[in-house]
Amino acid sequence: MADRAPQAEAFAASWIERARPLAVRLYGLRRRIATIAVTGLAAFLFVHVMFGANGMIIYKEKRAEYEALRNQNIQMQEENDRYTRQIQGLKSDQKAIEKEAREQLGYAKPGEYVYVAPAPAKAAPLANHTAKK
Repeated sequence: MADRAPQAEAFAASWIERARPLAVRLYGLRRRIATIAVTGLAAFLFVHVMFGANGMIIYKEKRAEYEALRNQNIQMQEENDRYTRQIQGLKSDQKAIEKEAREQLGYAKPGEYVYVAPAPAKAAPLANHTAKK
């Protein structure tokens, strides 16, 4: 194995001489290569932040959905409060009970008359004046 040492050293020296111009060239371009790499990384991160699974586009959609659901929840709560007040009024207020009985059931006090407007009549269908063959 000792007899192959000079051949190995010669082989290594020849590769070093071939690789030296490339290494010198890369060393001279190190700033340009670093700038390109950082720019590529920044572009990748920008695309990921904007369009990724939890990116800004998805965030804005989820935010709009959240606002819509929150507004719907507020409306439902107001409706629920209104119904609660109506139920409480029907449980305790005699005037509210009387009003509902008159409107919903058509009740009247003794001596009162309830007038009900007739339902509007249906319009007659238009005559079709096409000739039959």
